[in-house]
Amino acid sequence: EWRGKPVWILNRTPEMLASLKKVTPKLADPESKESDQPGYVDSRDRASNSKYLVVLGVCTHLGCAPKDRLQPGKVSGLGADWLGGFFCPCHGSTFDLAGRVFKNVPAPTNLPIPPYRYLSDRRIIIGEDEKGAA
Repeated sequence: EWRGKPVWILNRTPEMLASLKKVTPKLADPESKESDQPGYVDSRDRASNSKYLVVLGVCTHLGCAPKDRLQPGKVSGLGADWLGGFFCPCHGSTFDLAGRVFKNVPAPTNLPIPPYRYLSDRRIIIGEDEKGAA
C-alpha cells in the first residue's frame, strides 16, 4: 500500500512481455502519453526493469479495484483472445499486463505507476525515485 492505495508488483514472464506488442492496436494509450507515470519508466512496458510491473491497483474510471486476469484465453472469463491483464468488474474496463487501458472502456487512462526505485535485486521502495524524490 502506498498513500492508501494498493500497489501491485507483477513478475512478468517472457511470454507476458511478448503479449504487450500483440495488444498494442487494441489500446487507447499504448505509448502512455496521457497516463500518470514517472519519466524514467519505459512507455511501452511501463517499467524501469521490464521484468517487473509496479502499478497502483486502482481503476482510473471510478477508483474501483480491478481483478487480475493474468491467464490468457477462456480460463480468464474474458474470451479466447484475451492475452492476460486486469479486469475491473464494476464497469468493464480492461488493462493489459503493463496496466495500459484498452479502447472503448470506461477507464480514461492507464493504471498509474507510482514513483519507485530498486534497493537491490529483490527489494523495491515505493514512493521514491532514483534521486530520492517522491
